[in-house]
Amino acid sequence: QVQLVESGGGLVQAGGSLRLSCAASGRTLRTYAMGWFRQAPGKEREFVATISRSGGTTAYADSVKGRFTISRDNAKNTVYLQMNSLNPEDTAVYSCAARWDGSACYASHDCNYWGQGTQVTVSS
Repeated sequence: QVQLVESGGGLVQAGGSLRLSCAASGRTLRTYAMGWFRQAPGKEREFVATISRSGGTTAYADSVKGRFTISRDNAKNTVYLQMNSLNPEDTAVYSCAARWDGSACYASHDCNYWGQGTQVTVSS
């Protein structure tokens, strides 16, 4: 099992950038492919990005391609989400997630481990 804690959220102006971090404890992070999801108020949680165990493969939702970059530092047990060119539509609670067997999860119902989430608010 793994415990996940997100940080780095906050208030940012449209066009700005933030870097989110997801720190893992328990089992080593390298055991898991990791994903980022987000949930805006009143909306369903949606997939944002995922990264393979080694970091060699990434995938992104169309809405964030070219703007967001997921990365990982397994030595630090940390996954990052660099968010650039933010717009108000990116406002949401961002959570990192993992699946029990270490494989990637692209939908919320496929993920078993979740962090508490960190709020990202983009003002116009």
